[in-house]
Amino acid sequence: MRVHHLECGGIDPLGGEWLWGMDLVIHCLLIEHDTGLTLVDTGLGQQAARDPAAWLGRAWCGVFRPDPDIAGSALAQVESLGYHRDDVRDIVLTHLDLDHAGGLADFPNARVHVFENELRAMEFPRGIGETQRYRTPQLRHGPRWRLHAEGGDTWFGFTGARTLPGIPEEIVLVPLAGHSRGHAGVAVRTGDSWLLHAGDAHFGQLGRPGDIERPWVVAAFEAFAAADGKARRHNWERLCELAHDHADEVTVFSAHSGPELRALRARARALA
Repeated sequence: MRVHHLECGGIDPLGGEWLWGMDLVIHCLLIEHDTGLTLVDTGLGQQAARDPAAWLGRAWCGVFRPDPDIAGSALAQVESLGYHRDDVRDIVLTHLDLDHAGGLADFPNARVHVFENELRAMEFPRGIGETQRYRTPQLRHGPRWRLHAEGGDTWFGFTGARTLPGIPEEIVLVPLAGHSRGHAGVAVRTGDSWLLHAGDAHFGQLGRPGDIERPWVVAAFEAFAAADGKARRHNWERLCELAHDHADEVTVFSAHSGPELRALRARARALA
């Protein structure tokens, strides 16, 4: 398999690097394998470039100040590699937040894999937080859902992991609830090691929980955005342990860290 690290839509949140401690991106994966293409998350999507407020919501745009463009969409980057949108046969989502699922409509024929309780959170939101995080206009095309309950496998100590029908077994959905009810990580085996796209289960700051100092705005945002604060904290601590104890076997990265994206791109170029 070959893994491409894509930046699918720019964001420049209020306070910028000074508050967040890094530049923020939207990091998606495109995986080439024998049976087609698999996309991990979709970014903002091409409709965001045409009408950001309608597609993403005025409040979100006001805080995160997106700079979407057609050329930076996942679809445009797929096409730049010589593929057609229908070559993306599967999309695996970490969760359904608007900046992760915004490009689903650009791939209407793809099978969309997500944990069942994440879709239910979108369909039956609890309170204003869940009402605001999901954007129903992004789903009006009728995605071809493939819903999954947590499985019976264990992945580096994370229970409930599962492989997905029709997708190479080197791609594993890993439960990481907390940021949202059905949040997942997506693990991809590359040779003798793994990549773990941890979505929004962390924001680019991993280390021993008692040692790391995160920017206050990151900690505040994680707490504010969490559907289950206790589960989010628990899974963040487990990710810290994974990154520390298995650094030679697993590379853990988040969806929004610019430094992580650049480092992984550089590593991929070196391996190529």
